[in-house]
Amino acid sequence: MSIELHTWNTPNGRKISVALEEMGLPYTVKTVNISKGEQFDPAFLRISPNNRIPAIIDPEGPGAEPISIFESGAILIYLGQKTGKFWPADMRRQVPVLEWLMWQMGGFGPMPGQVHHFLQVANEQDRRYGLERYSKETRRLYSVLDKRLGEAEFAGGDISIADFAILGWAWRHERHKVSFADFPNVGRWYDAMMARPGVKRGMEAKLD
Repeated sequence: MSIELHTWNTPNGRKISVALEEMGLPYTVKTVNISKGEQFDPAFLRISPNNRIPAIIDPEGPGAEPISIFESGAILIYLGQKTGKFWPADMRRQVPVLEWLMWQMGGFGPMPGQVHHFLQVANEQDRRYGLERYSKETRRLYSVLDKRLGEAEFAGGDISIADFAILGWAWRHERHKVSFADFPNVGRWYDAMMARPGVKRGMEAKLD
């Protein structure tokens, strides 16, 4: 049975479509048009109590019973554990995957998301302040990732759910006003990720 992916065409949504494609899991997209406020629909609230996409319903969850999961990081961990793919069995190897997944969830998402927001602010003074603050932090985060990817091929060492999480936001690097010429290790990693057939399918999946 197909997993239901409740989502919209956003970086967080793309994390999950990429993971599902890479893991070879069948899924059906249920669009949640956040520009029309559909994330506040009571039916969606039942599976995503924070009114945020994405969320999934797995009809064949633990014990062969349906389960719903919200928050993209939680979904990625669940899918990795369910399939055993892109999620190391060894606890020591899990640590860097979790570190870089949490790094993305806590910073490399919220900070460039603020850049997205302030680019649209009409008041010039407010826009200038916000862009200066959040662009500086966004570039710092790209620098952190660039250093890591100068030491390892992928964020968690081997390719993992952490890479899918980070890729969702690196996909919007042009909107962040970031050039990979300034972060060549990120650029190398990004090109390698985007060349993967599963990633390509996940990025091309219709989510809106």
